[in-house]
Amino acid sequence: MQPLTDIKLGFSIYYLSENAVTLEFGHEISEDLLQQISSFNQLINHHPFTGFETAVPAYGTLSIFYDPIQVIRATDLPGIDCFDKVSAYLYQLNNQPAQIHNVPYNLITIPTCYGGIYGEDLEEVAALHNLSADKVIDLHSSTIYKVYMIGFVPGFAYLGGMSAQLATPRKPSPRKVIPKGSVGIAGEQTGIYPLQTPGGWQLIGRTPLTLFDATRTQPALLKAGDQVVFKPIDHHQFEQYRD
Repeated sequence: MQPLTDIKLGFSIYYLSENAVTLEFGHEISEDLLQQISSFNQLINHHPFTGFETAVPAYGTLSIFYDPIQVIRATDLPGIDCFDKVSAYLYQLNNQPAQIHNVPYNLITIPTCYGGIYGEDLEEVAALHNLSADKVIDLHSSTIYKVYMIGFVPGFAYLGGMSAQLATPRKPSPRKVIPKGSVGIAGEQTGIYPLQTPGGWQLIGRTPLTLFDATRTQPALLKAGDQVVFKPIDHHQFEQYRD
């Protein structure tokens, strides 16, 4: 695994709250931004400042959370307030030679039963794009997706890379209840609901896999950077996975 050396990443920093700042790397959904954010996430976790707690990646940002009491008392951090101290450290860290290794990510197959009671909006999505339901399934399941971020609810993975032919707006009125495991489309994204929750994505299928389990060592099945493929199954196989 080859390290990337002398990392210099372009970002701006803005105030998020009294215990957090956000690094903004860009505004689009791209694998280049994902790599930049993943690299700095690894860097800050390997070289934390006094009071650092965690970093949370998103499509174009990385939010840094910290204990303001520890930060303000830290004599090794230059600046007057927490924002000044943390920002100065982050810019300094970015300007120092560093070795960032490519993080190993998983390729995860998600068995999915499409349509019917498992994907109520499949026919609607197909009609919107003048496609057959089978063509929608083929397009959706023939792509290797990238997990760009986890959010909304624990374990909810936002997946990029979906065919532009399937880009579909959210539903005008969100559903009050969406079953866990539901696979949906919203705009140019696809995602999987890990828990039963309200939501407005177009539902095209459902997986029997458990996407989030707080009792597991790693509660969320997916993490930012992982690759995902959907494997079509029928309703008999769906029930077999659940048994």
